[in-house]
Amino acid sequence: MRIENHPILGPLSNKPTIEIEVDGKKIPAIPGEMISSALIAAGIRVFRRTLKKNEPRSYFCGIGQCTDCMMIVDNVPGVRVCITPVKEGMQIKTQIGLGTWEV
Repeated sequence: MRIENHPILGPLSNKPTIEIEVDGKKIPAIPGEMISSALIAAGIRVFRRTLKKNEPRSYFCGIGQCTDCMMIVDNVPGVRVCITPVKEGMQIKTQIGLGTWEV
């Protein structure tokens, strides 16, 4: 879900899009938007899962103060996607617990 016609920013229809990959699925994103915004617009609501109970976590504070939106971004775990802008070709994965470093 995205705001298609903002009263101040104008219509969204003329904005360019890029592509990011989330858990192997390619989704569109708008350059400069936060990763969490692109995920929510694509219908992805679970960003990470807790280690002990496998409970889903998602967007919560939106200002980078909590850890609910942490994901693995370009092989770096613990990235707060609510304050990280998208870049063309980003590889994003759902994080379990603290995540793992991939080399």
